Amino acid sequence: MSKKHKEKETNIPKDEEFVEESESCEEEVASEISEVDELKAQLQDLEDKYLRNKADFENIKKRMEKEKLMAISYAHEQFARDLLPIIDALEMASNTNEIDENTTIKQVLEKTKEGVDLTIEQFRKTFEKHGIELVDIEGVFDPNFHEAVMQVENEEKPSGDILQVFQKGYKIKDRVLRPAMVSIVK
Repeated sequence: MSKKHKEKETNIPKDEEFVEESESCEEEVASEISEVDELKAQLQDLEDKYLRNKADFENIKKRMEKEKLMAISYAHEQFARDLLPIIDALEMASNTNEIDENTTIKQVLEKTKEGVDLTIEQFRKTFEKHGIELVDIEGVFDPNFHEAVMQVENEEKPSGDILQVFQKGYKIKDRVLRPAMVSIVK
């Protein structure tokens, strides 16, 4: 063999070395492939969990919206239920057949007034139970709670004081349902 040929021969790996190196590369590739497959499986699992959580969130959101609409629809249910005895009392009063020829008009009016007073008291208790109260009408005019329908001169009270109430005002907590209609001193 020539010298050149021997040199080339020494640079060529022997079959055993090539096989070992090839096996080593195959193991590395197999290891990397299994790692990639494992990462793909984890990714698929995380995507699946994400989609489930997103679907759960959407279902909860829809359920909350439905419950909110139901709460709004039936918000006055308890208040209406508390007004039913008042309506019953008024109906019983209007169906009274106790009047005979011995009953005087004065007695009828007294009984009617008594029934109306009791009904008004039931209304007040129901209003109080639900946080509805009268607007304060004592003292100085407050445009947040009062509506001045006229101004009157009066030497006994200072200017701006409420002189007379034409219609009571009501509020629920701090929100005015209806301002009190009043006359104030000029």
